[in-house]
Amino acid sequence: MQHFTRFNLTIATAILGLGSAAQASAGQSPAIIELFTSQGCSSCPPANANLVRLSSDPNVLALSFSVTYWDYLGWKDSFGKKEFTDRQMTYEPALGQSGAFTPQMVINGHQSVVGYDLAEIGRVIASEPALSGPRIHLSADVVVVDASKDVWAPADVWLVRYDPGIVEVPVGRGENAGETLPHAHVVHALQRLGIWKGKRLELPLSAAPDGLKSAVIVQQVEGGRVLAASSD
Repeated sequence: MQHFTRFNLTIATAILGLGSAAQASAGQSPAIIELFTSQGCSSCPPANANLVRLSSDPNVLALSFSVTYWDYLGWKDSFGKKEFTDRQMTYEPALGQSGAFTPQMVINGHQSVVGYDLAEIGRVIASEPALSGPRIHLSADVVVVDASKDVWAPADVWLVRYDPGIVEVPVGRGENAGETLPHAHVVHALQRLGIWKGKRLELPLSAAPDGLKSAVIVQQVEGGRVLAASSD
Protein backbone atom coordinates (compact mmCIF):
# COMPACT_ATOMS: atom_id res chain seq x y z
CA MET A 1 0.00 0.00 0.00
CA GLN A 2 1.26 3.46 -0.87
CA HIS A 3 0.46 6.51 1.22
CA PHE A 4 1.30 9.87 -0.24
CA THR A 5 2.85 13.08 0.99
CA ARG A 6 2.14 16.74 0.41
CA PHE A 7 2.84 18.06 -3.08
CA ASN A 8 4.73 21.31 -2.37
CA LEU A 9 5.26 23.08 -5.68
CA THR A 10 6.81 26.27 -6.88
CA ILE A 11 5.82 27.77 -10.20
CA ALA A 12 9.22 26.88 -11.61
CA THR A 13 8.91 23.18 -10.81
CA ALA A 14 5.45 23.14 -12.36
CA ILE A 15 6.74 24.61 -15.60
CA LEU A 16 9.75 22.29 -15.68
CA GLY A 17 7.66 19.17 -15.21
CA LEU A 18 7.64 18.73 -11.42
CA GLY A 19 10.86 16.74 -11.25
CA SER A 20 12.40 18.94 -8.54
CA ALA A 21 9.36 19.31 -6.27
CA ALA A 22 10.31 19.86 -2.66
CA GLN A 23 10.52 17.00 -0.19
CA ALA A 24 7.29 16.64 1.79
CA SER A 25 6.45 15.37 5.24
CA ALA A 26 6.00 11.60 5.36
CA GLY A 27 2.75 9.94 6.34
CA GLN A 28 0.34 12.51 4.93
CA SER A 29 -2.11 12.17 2.09
CA PRO A 30 -1.44 13.44 -1.43
CA ALA A 31 -2.77 16.38 -3.30
CA ILE A 32 -5.74 15.03 -5.28
CA ILE A 33 -5.98 16.33 -8.83
CA GLU A 34 -9.09 15.38 -10.79
CA LEU A 35 -9.08 16.26 -14.47
CA PHE A 36 -12.48 16.40 -16.16
CA THR A 37 -11.79 15.96 -19.85
CA SER A 38 -13.26 14.74 -23.12
CA GLN A 39 -11.77 13.32 -26.29
CA GLY A 40 -14.31 15.46 -28.15
CA CYS A 41 -13.04 18.75 -26.71
CA SER A 42 -10.41 20.61 -28.74
CA SER A 43 -9.11 22.43 -25.63
CA CYS A 44 -8.44 19.21 -23.70
CA PRO A 45 -5.24 17.75 -25.25
CA PRO A 46 -2.91 20.22 -23.42
CA ALA A 47 -4.66 19.39 -20.14
CA ASN A 48 -4.30 15.66 -20.82
CA ALA A 49 -0.58 16.26 -21.40
CA ASN A 50 -0.35 18.17 -18.11
CA LEU A 51 -1.95 15.28 -16.26
CA VAL A 52 0.58 12.92 -17.84
CA ARG A 53 3.32 15.07 -16.29
CA LEU A 54 1.54 15.34 -12.95
CA SER A 55 0.90 11.60 -12.78
CA SER A 56 4.62 10.85 -12.61
CA ASP A 57 5.07 12.71 -9.32
CA PRO A 58 4.83 10.43 -6.24
CA ASN A 59 3.34 13.25 -4.17
CA VAL A 60 0.23 13.55 -6.31
CA LEU A 61 -2.79 11.37 -6.91
CA ALA A 62 -3.78 12.43 -10.43
CA LEU A 63 -7.01 11.05 -11.89
CA SER A 64 -8.59 11.52 -15.32
CA PHE A 65 -12.40 11.48 -15.48
CA SER A 66 -13.89 11.48 -18.99
CA VAL A 67 -17.24 13.27 -19.21
CA THR A 68 -20.02 12.64 -21.70
CA TYR A 69 -21.59 16.01 -22.51
CA TRP A 70 -19.36 16.63 -25.56
CA ASP A 71 -20.18 13.28 -27.19
CA TYR A 72 -22.75 14.99 -29.43
CA LEU A 73 -19.96 16.81 -31.30
CA GLY A 74 -19.25 13.69 -33.31
CA TRP A 75 -16.97 11.56 -31.15
CA LYS A 76 -18.10 9.46 -28.19
CA ASP A 77 -15.39 9.48 -25.53
CA SER A 78 -14.17 5.91 -25.15
CA PHE A 79 -13.80 6.30 -21.36
CA GLY A 80 -16.81 8.53 -20.68
CA LYS A 81 -19.40 7.56 -18.08
CA LYS A 82 -22.43 9.32 -16.67
CA GLU A 83 -21.18 8.95 -13.11
CA PHE A 84 -18.03 10.88 -13.99
CA THR A 85 -20.11 13.69 -15.46
CA ASP A 86 -22.31 13.62 -12.36
CA ARG A 87 -19.25 13.94 -10.13
CA GLN A 88 -18.16 17.08 -11.95
CA MET A 89 -21.68 18.55 -11.87
CA THR A 90 -21.81 18.01 -8.10
CA TYR A 91 -18.64 20.05 -7.65
CA GLU A 92 -19.68 23.14 -9.58
CA PRO A 93 -22.03 25.01 -7.17
CA ALA A 94 -19.54 24.95 -4.28
CA LEU A 95 -16.72 25.92 -6.66
CA GLY A 96 -18.70 28.97 -7.79
CA GLN A 97 -18.99 27.76 -11.38
CA SER A 98 -22.07 28.51 -13.46
CA GLY A 99 -21.74 25.12 -15.13
CA ALA A 100 -19.38 22.32 -15.98
CA PHE A 101 -16.56 22.87 -18.48
CA THR A 102 -13.57 21.08 -19.90
CA PRO A 103 -10.72 20.90 -19.28
CA GLN A 104 -11.26 21.44 -15.57
CA MET A 105 -8.94 20.32 -12.78
CA VAL A 106 -10.39 20.14 -9.28
CA ILE A 107 -7.72 20.13 -6.58
CA ASN A 108 -8.44 18.58 -3.19
CA GLY A 109 -12.15 18.86 -3.92
CA HIS A 110 -12.41 22.60 -3.37
CA GLN A 111 -10.29 24.54 -5.89
CA SER A 112 -10.90 24.76 -9.63
CA VAL A 113 -8.28 25.43 -12.31
CA VAL A 114 -8.36 25.43 -16.10
CA GLY A 115 -6.49 22.24 -16.92
CA TYR A 116 -4.19 23.57 -19.63
CA ASP A 117 -2.52 26.23 -17.42
CA LEU A 118 0.28 24.26 -15.74
CA ALA A 119 1.77 27.29 -13.99
CA GLU A 120 -1.58 28.13 -12.38
CA ILE A 121 -2.05 24.49 -11.41
CA GLY A 122 1.33 24.64 -9.68
CA ARG A 123 0.46 27.82 -7.83
CA VAL A 124 -2.83 26.38 -6.57
CA ILE A 125 -1.29 23.11 -5.39
CA ALA A 126 1.54 24.99 -3.66
CA SER A 127 -1.07 26.98 -1.72
CA GLU A 128 -2.74 23.85 -0.39
CA PRO A 129 -2.02 22.56 3.12
CA ALA A 130 -1.37 18.85 3.48
CA LEU A 131 -4.51 16.78 3.80
CA SER A 132 -5.02 16.02 7.48
CA GLY A 133 -7.90 13.58 7.52
CA PRO A 134 -7.98 10.00 8.78
CA ARG A 135 -5.42 7.37 7.91
CA ILE A 136 -6.61 4.92 5.25
CA HIS A 137 -5.46 1.29 5.10
CA LEU A 138 -6.12 -0.34 1.75
CA SER A 139 -5.58 -4.07 1.13
CA ALA A 140 -6.78 -6.61 -1.40
CA ASP A 141 -10.14 -7.23 0.27
CA VAL A 142 -10.79 -4.49 2.81
CA VAL A 143 -10.57 -0.74 3.34
CA VAL A 144 -10.08 0.57 6.86
CA VAL A 145 -10.53 4.25 7.68
CA ASP A 146 -9.07 4.99 11.10
CA ALA A 147 -10.85 6.85 13.85
CA SER A 148 -9.94 10.48 14.44
CA LYS A 149 -9.73 12.50 17.63
CA ASP A 150 -10.71 15.58 15.67
CA VAL A 151 -14.36 16.42 15.14
CA TRP A 152 -15.39 15.71 11.54
CA ALA A 153 -18.72 15.96 9.79
CA PRO A 154 -19.79 12.75 8.01
CA ALA A 155 -17.73 12.11 4.88
CA ASP A 156 -18.16 9.94 1.80
CA VAL A 157 -15.74 7.08 1.19
CA TRP A 158 -15.14 6.71 -2.56
CA LEU A 159 -13.47 3.85 -4.39
CA VAL A 160 -11.76 4.71 -7.66
CA ARG A 161 -10.43 2.13 -10.12
CA TYR A 162 -7.92 3.59 -12.55
CA ASP A 163 -5.32 2.59 -15.11
CA PRO A 164 -1.90 3.52 -13.69
CA GLY A 165 -0.29 3.84 -17.11
CA ILE A 166 -0.57 6.07 -20.17
CA VAL A 167 -3.04 5.17 -22.92
CA GLU A 168 -2.85 6.54 -26.46
CA VAL A 169 -6.29 7.03 -28.02
CA PRO A 170 -6.72 7.72 -31.77
CA VAL A 171 -9.71 10.00 -32.38
CA GLY A 172 -11.57 9.43 -35.62
CA ARG A 173 -14.16 12.22 -35.63
CA GLY A 174 -15.13 15.47 -33.94
CA GLU A 175 -12.95 18.42 -32.93
CA ASN A 176 -9.86 16.25 -32.43
CA ALA A 177 -10.29 14.11 -35.55
CA GLY A 178 -7.02 12.63 -36.73
CA GLU A 179 -5.23 13.21 -33.41
CA THR A 180 -3.89 10.55 -31.07
CA LEU A 181 -4.40 11.71 -27.50
CA PRO A 182 -2.37 10.48 -24.51
CA HIS A 183 -4.33 9.82 -21.32
CA ALA A 184 -2.79 9.13 -17.89
CA HIS A 185 -4.45 7.53 -14.86
CA VAL A 186 -7.76 7.03 -16.66
CA VAL A 187 -10.59 6.30 -14.24
CA HIS A 188 -12.69 3.28 -15.23
CA ALA A 189 -15.01 3.01 -12.23
CA LEU A 190 -16.22 5.14 -9.35
CA GLN A 191 -18.16 3.74 -6.39
CA ARG A 192 -19.35 5.23 -3.11
CA LEU A 193 -18.49 2.63 -0.47
CA GLY A 194 -20.03 4.24 2.59
CA ILE A 195 -19.97 7.06 5.13
CA TRP A 196 -17.19 7.75 7.63
CA LYS A 197 -18.40 9.44 10.83
CA GLY A 198 -15.16 9.85 12.72
CA LYS A 199 -15.00 6.33 14.14
CA ARG A 200 -13.00 3.41 12.75
CA LEU A 201 -14.72 2.12 9.63
CA GLU A 202 -14.07 -1.19 7.88
CA LEU A 203 -15.51 -1.80 4.41
CA PRO A 204 -15.23 -4.89 2.19
CA LEU A 205 -13.40 -4.49 -1.09
CA SER A 206 -13.67 -6.59 -4.23
CA ALA A 207 -10.61 -7.39 -6.32
CA ALA A 208 -9.65 -4.79 -8.91
CA PRO A 209 -9.95 -5.80 -12.57
CA ASP A 210 -6.68 -6.83 -14.18
CA GLY A 211 -4.44 -3.88 -14.95
CA LEU A 212 -6.26 -1.40 -12.73
CA LYS A 213 -5.25 0.14 -9.42
CA SER A 214 -7.50 1.16 -6.54
CA ALA A 215 -7.66 4.49 -4.76
CA VAL A 216 -9.82 5.42 -1.80
CA ILE A 217 -10.84 9.01 -1.16
CA VAL A 218 -12.48 10.29 2.03
CA GLN A 219 -14.34 13.47 1.15
CA GLN A 220 -16.91 15.80 2.63
CA VAL A 221 -20.38 14.98 1.31
CA GLU A 222 -21.85 16.47 -1.85
CA GLY A 223 -18.51 17.00 -3.56
CA GLY A 224 -16.81 18.82 -0.71
CA ARG A 225 -13.20 19.08 0.41
CA VAL A 226 -11.04 15.95 0.21
CA LEU A 227 -9.89 14.90 3.69
CA ALA A 228 -7.60 11.96 2.90
CA ALA A 229 -6.68 9.48 0.18
CA SER A 230 -4.67 6.34 -0.40
CA SER A 231 -3.79 4.18 -3.40
CA ASP A 232 -2.56 0.58 -3.58
